[in-house]
Amino acid sequence: MGIDFLPDKPIYQQLIDLITGEIIRGTLKPGEKLPSVRDYAVEAGVNANTMQRVYKELEQMEITETKRGQGSFVTEDEMKIAMLRNEMKERLVTSFIQSVEALGFTKSEMLQQLQERGGKDD
Repeated sequence: MGIDFLPDKPIYQQLIDLITGEIIRGTLKPGEKLPSVRDYAVEAGVNANTMQRVYKELEQMEITETKRGQGSFVTEDEMKIAMLRNEMKERLVTSFIQSVEALGFTKSEMLQQLQERGGKDD
């Protein structure tokens, strides 16, 4: 299958973002088993060492946990997932604000554009 990676960001970081995104969206549920490092590497089209680094980083972030002899699982700590969601939201908003300010857009211009675009409102 493979994934189209961006050239300006490390592949392992893009994979971390992909997996955390799946956890935040609920595609990966708390307690759900992740594919093996080897299987995920083949699926993503990356080296197994890269995928091992991704799993190690996710575990250090306490987003996943490894159970010896069983594999890696999404944390069951729903508070940790909620914190991850808030951190990701804050990071995205900060990046967005920095980008639009650098281009000279005003807050009211951006709010108007966001309202025109619509999207989820709940």
